[in-house]
Amino acid sequence: MTEKLNKQELIVAIDAAIAPAITSAGCYLEEITIVPAGKSRILTVIVDSDTHLNLDQVTAVSRDISEITEMLEVLGDQPFTLEVTSPGIDRPLILPRHWRKNHGRLVAVILNDGSEVKGRIGDATEESALVGDRTVHFANVKKAVLEIEFKSLKGDSE
Repeated sequence: MTEKLNKQELIVAIDAAIAPAITSAGCYLEEITIVPAGKSRILTVIVDSDTHLNLDQVTAVSRDISEITEMLEVLGDQPFTLEVTSPGIDRPLILPRHWRKNHGRLVAVILNDGSEVKGRIGDATEESALVGDRTVHFANVKKAVLEIEFKSLKGDSE
């Protein structure tokens, strides 16, 4: 019988078990959460990659994660539902690779001093990114999120 782990220890154990499969699929592990849902739990695994993931990629990595978690003793006997997903459009840009992946997208950045910068993401390094015509250093970013853009339909007129 396995010892009862606290929530953080459980997440660390799950991370250690599934990270190699995620990496071998060419993805990154963004986040793991586990929350109660009645007599069950919901285990959510957020994966990302350097390119935008398609449904086939998420399905393949989901299958790999499922095979591992089904055999993972630290999850015990309590049933769980596994959800594998990619980050949503509203997920903040935190890491340099998030900025590189979203090159050309419109971003709203709130800096530590409270000022705001909006523009398209240009080239990004490990320390900064070009936003419009301004270099934004990640150390100065309080929050950065992509702006949702809607394409207009050609031929629309009033």
